[in-house]
Amino acid sequence: MDVFSIRKKIIRAYSEYAQSFIQIRDDRIRSHVEEKMSEGAFWPDPLIQLNPRFESGGTVRQAIDDGYLHPKCAEIFELDKDKGGRTLRFHRHQRRAIEIAAGGHNYVLTTGTGSGKSLAYIAPIVDHVLSHGSGQGIQAIVVYPMNALVNSQEEELGKFLKEGFAEGRQPVTFERYTGQVSEEERNRIVNKPPDILLTNYVMLELIMTRPIERRS
Repeated sequence: MDVFSIRKKIIRAYSEYAQSFIQIRDDRIRSHVEEKMSEGAFWPDPLIQLNPRFESGGTVRQAIDDGYLHPKCAEIFELDKDKGGRTLRFHRHQRRAIEIAAGGHNYVLTTGTGSGKSLAYIAPIVDHVLSHGSGQGIQAIVVYPMNALVNSQEEELGKFLKEGFAEGRQPVTFERYTGQVSEEERNRIVNKPPDILLTNYVMLELIMTRPIERRS
């Protein structure tokens, strides 16, 4: 596929469409607009980005063997479970975050989009739940600024914590608790709290202040 040829075709088609309803009577203005359109002023140049290659931090099994993750994590953190599964490999910054968390220390991770920040804190949380036992109430609250991020993270967590496990047999439970959740669902979560709660800062404040939710 020649993406640059495709871009030229799209721009040519859009240019013809845009010019079809532009009728400029002044010759000087029309000449100036046509010149700018031919120079590509109405659309940006092609954007080329390279995906960075992050330094490897080894596999999940290596982190388990080194004592940083619970053995059950080998079964949880697999890719393509519906196709037989394949080993997940950590980036170096993810592995380092897991090591720091295993030592009981706090950490701040700053890295680019698509570099696996979520896994850098989800893996230690899952390890903690597995080590202390599931079903003992909320053990971790993950707070996001927007519901869209909560919904996205819920989907990602499902790939690890739901796929490959029978219904009701998940080793670690999680729930989304936002204003988009029905009252019935919220009551269910309050009465049977998950190990991990995904929410936003507004709902977190309500959880901390409304008596009905203090049971969780």
